[in-house]
Amino acid sequence: MTCRLRSIRLLRLMNSMLFLFRSLLLLSCLTMGLAHAGFEEDDEVKQWTEAEVEFPPLSRQEDFLMVQVSAATDNQFFIDQATLSVGKDGVVRYVLLVLTQGGARNVSFEGIRCESREHRIYASGRPDGSWSKSRNNSWKRILDQYANRISAALFIDYFCPNGVIVRDAADARDALRRGGHPDTKRF
Repeated sequence: MTCRLRSIRLLRLMNSMLFLFRSLLLLSCLTMGLAHAGFEEDDEVKQWTEAEVEFPPLSRQEDFLMVQVSAATDNQFFIDQATLSVGKDGVVRYVLLVLTQGGARNVSFEGIRCESREHRIYASGRPDGSWSKSRNNSWKRILDQYANRISAALFIDYFCPNGVIVRDAADARDALRRGGHPDTKRF
């Protein structure tokens, strides 16, 4: 009889534990469902929107900071520190001046989006100081190749150290003055 009594008690205990387990499982499912309902908007991918862009006035030559790009080019590259900005949309915008060995002077208003490693030319400077909007001003992937080495150098060494955007324009200017951002990994 003692063995039968133990079996009955064990069976009741198992039934109670099964009921408790099912109750806890149901409660956790309900709780997770409610918690998920409250954070539904966090699961949605937020669409990136670029801020309105105004072309800046051109500055004096003294406001330009030299950018070290590569020993493989004879061109000299400068960023107009007065136009350097870090937008709330995550884009570093600047005026770039390129002086060629032959004496040509090319000015462009550009942007780099660190989050997606993209580059965009908004406009080219005219000799009279006005801007000509670029015909093809879509965002393009930055590749570390000779043809667009300046964009890669600005992305890697100055404005997006380790792929992360600089804090503000002062941080970007400091990186230009130093010859590179202090957080950039150098191998």
